[in-house]
Formats: sequence, structure tokens, C-alpha cells
Amino acid sequence: MITNANEAEASTLTFWQQIQEDWIAHGRDWTKPGFRSVVVHRFGVWQMTIKPRLLRAPFSIFYRMLFRKVRNHYGIELPDSVQLGRRVIIEHQGAIVIHGNCSIGDDCIIRQGVTLGNRYLEHPFDAPKLGKHVNVGAGAKIFGNVTVGDDANIGANAVVLCDVPAGATVVGIPARIIYP
Repeated sequence: MITNANEAEASTLTFWQQIQEDWIAHGRDWTKPGFRSVVVHRFGVWQMTIKPRLLRAPFSIFYRMLFRKVRNHYGIELPDSVQLGRRVIIEHQGAIVIHGNCSIGDDCIIRQGVTLGNRYLEHPFDAPKLGKHVNVGAGAKIFGNVTVGDDANIGANAVVLCDVPAGATVVGIPARIIYP
């Protein structure tokens, strides 16, 4: 989970320093769809720092075009409202949907088919919070106001509906802890 200290540290990094960290984390390959989606996200966060709305408008339009390109071409939906930690790796492209109110910690790995979203229509702003070094397996679904602790592993195709303690491994539908 991102804390105030981590947010302050991340905000001190310039846009280009964050991009360089993400590039290194993605194996120094700028052609990877995961890297491109993270860059578009970082650009979206940066463009929101431009205070006069009139000056921000062209950047907002450009961000929207890039966001839709990444979403439609690669299948990765990562809005700029997500609190994204440092060096987050989106390992494979395709069918990745991340709720706009999600919080993803540093050094997390997210694979294809992952959904991080709300559970009930009555609670549209409930979204998962991933800690640091969380490994989310292919096809995993994490729904609702769920907190996943640091160093946790979410198995492939697991459906997580309740909190996951730090260092735990969860698998199954619904997910259950197999390794504390």
C-alpha cells in the first residue's frame, strides 16, 4: 500500500526519472506494451499538475488519445487516477482492467487478464489496495475494498474478495491462503 512517505518520495522524482525507472524495470525494452501503458499513465499524472486548465487542455486531449490507444490496442486499462507505485511491471498485454481508485505499491508485477475493481454497484469507489512487491498471477480478480499486504502472491485465476496478509499466497475461487 502506498503511504504518505512513499507518495512524497515519488512526487520528488521528475517525470523523466520515473520513466527511466520503469524502462529499467521492464528490461530496457521500450516496445513492451506494459511499459508503454505505464508511460501513458505517468504522462496523465504529470499533465494534471499543469494548473491553468487552458494550458492543460491540449495535454489532456493528447493523454486521452494515448490512453485509448493503449486500452484498445494492447488491452490495458490504466487510468491516470490510479495511485501507481515505482517500478510497477505489467508483464503481459491483454484484458488488464484497473479501477481508477486503486492503489498499487512499488515493485508489483501484474500479468494478463487481471482485474482490480469494485465489487458492488452500490459502492463504486471501493477499489483494491496492493502493497509493495505483490505478484498478481494471470487471470486473477481482486474485487472490492481489499488490502493485499506486502510481498503477497495472488495465484493465477484466483478471485480475491477479502484482505490478504503480508507474505501470504492465495489461490482458488474464492481465494484462500495456502501459505502464510
